[in-house]
Amino acid sequence: MTGTLSYLLEKDRILDVVNRLFIGTDNRDWPAVKECFADRVLFDMTSMAGGEPAVMTPQQITDGWEQGLHGLAAIHHQAGNFLVTFGDGGADVFCYAIALHYLPNTAGGSVRRFVGGYDLHLANLDGSWRIDRFRFNLKFIDGNLSLGGEG
Repeated sequence: MTGTLSYLLEKDRILDVVNRLFIGTDNRDWPAVKECFADRVLFDMTSMAGGEPAVMTPQQITDGWEQGLHGLAAIHHQAGNFLVTFGDGGADVFCYAIALHYLPNTAGGSVRRFVGGYDLHLANLDGSWRIDRFRFNLKFIDGNLSLGGEG
């Protein structure tokens, strides 16, 4: 990528996709979340759930999140310290993030907190940036671990 203005404009478009992913998830706006993903995504939540990374569709990802988060009263993702690197026709994004899950009047506390970071790759598909690789890197979980819902 050449030119400072071009770099800044593309970086802003990329970070808009990442922010829409987190905001859409918090609002349970699954159609908006699906729009953030490419048709096939290398999806890796192994730092939290074990197993192996898998290639998934946006529908599979959002179905899992909808099922895992539906019983919670509120969800809040806060992301920052974004680093964007361009190369190989795409862009890598790193960010720190905290996710809070809230369910009032639950034995053991009302909040569960996930702290970690994301490694994302976005591809420019027909002029729109879409996430085609998604990895969450869990540092720790605290609060009510039996609250319900998932990452």
